[in-house]
Amino acid sequence: MRSQTGGGGVTSDDLPIGRRVARWRVRRSMTQQMLADRVRRSKSWVDKVERGVRTLDRYSVIQELAHVLRVDPEVLLGQQRSTPEGTPVGVDDIRAALARYDTPQAPARTTDEVRRQVGYAWLTYQHAHYGQLVRVLPGLLDAAQAAQARELLVQAYRICSSLLVKLGEADLGWLAADRAMAAAGDAPVLAATAALSVAQALRASNRDRLALTATLAAAHRVTSVPQRPAGEWAVGGTLLVQAALAAAGCGDTRRADELTERAAGIAANLRGYDDQHRTSFGPITVEMARVLVAASRCDIDEAMRQHVILIRREAWRRLPAEYRGAYLVDAARAYLQVGDLRGAARALVDADSIAPAEVRCRPLARTVIAEIARAHPAPSGVARLATLVGLTR
Repeated sequence: MRSQTGGGGVTSDDLPIGRRVARWRVRRSMTQQMLADRVRRSKSWVDKVERGVRTLDRYSVIQELAHVLRVDPEVLLGQQRSTPEGTPVGVDDIRAALARYDTPQAPARTTDEVRRQVGYAWLTYQHAHYGQLVRVLPGLLDAAQAAQARELLVQAYRICSSLLVKLGEADLGWLAADRAMAAAGDAPVLAATAALSVAQALRASNRDRLALTATLAAAHRVTSVPQRPAGEWAVGGTLLVQAALAAAGCGDTRRADELTERAAGIAANLRGYDDQHRTSFGPITVEMARVLVAASRCDIDEAMRQHVILIRREAWRRLPAEYRGAYLVDAARAYLQVGDLRGAARALVDADSIAPAEVRCRPLARTVIAEIARAHPAPSGVARLATLVGLTR
């Protein structure tokens, strides 16, 4: 592993676990008090952990810290090895592009050329080619800003936000989503699409209540006007799905069910619309939300029954690879809730066959792999994934 210091030659593996906690806390822009609040401990406890006065000798506590810091537990334990299957290199270049406030000196391109670039980026994202997308995004952001086309700029920021959330950079994804919202201005539909990115970033940051507020407000603005094109109704339906997942994250599963039913009503009336806003919304995505909401209220039997039916449908196979892969990772987490390691392993292996980067690049998926791989023996397929992502010792 490369040195993470300025030149002292000390690698992350050489550091005490408390120092690793401190480094990741700072990287996530948290104070000791913020970290303490999220793990339901005192600030003094965090301070003692970081200084090495208190020993972290319980794996469950390390898991909780890792979850809040959005890293694999193995990262805090110093057991992660560098691997070509890890997070794609280039996130710092995206961060630099987001930090530029002046109009970039990008090569002159026509609006049509930038529109083609944006379309290519969407396809790259939907096919879950995240390494490729990391490389093209900085230039796309510059080109979209230079083009001064509001719609294209909103889309570029949305793609950027979605990718950053995938790669475990939720706070940076939130910044990109906020830029999308600012670029949308007073265009209601563009603002609604930007709100989708805001909600995803907030949920990834464990800010479900804020995500719920944002999505409900945006959904109301879209769905309160009856005469809208089908594609705009799809945006409203997707906002309701995001609101349902946020409500489930808040523990309000009754409200989550109500919001899912509202989304189902919209989906039932949509037929073959042009998905220009890249929502992939339809009855099948509402069913996926139902599974996740059922799992969140610990109704695992019902969730898994619906899941098995869902993945056999033709509409499932027509969804983008990214959408299916992300859902299967969530399904694996649901199987883990009830200790069904084989079910969780099967979902992960299926996700890897559909969208390898969903499993191999996302910190969230790597944490699930680590949990399953600790079984002796590890379920078939998961040992191979653990090796691919560098989690075996």
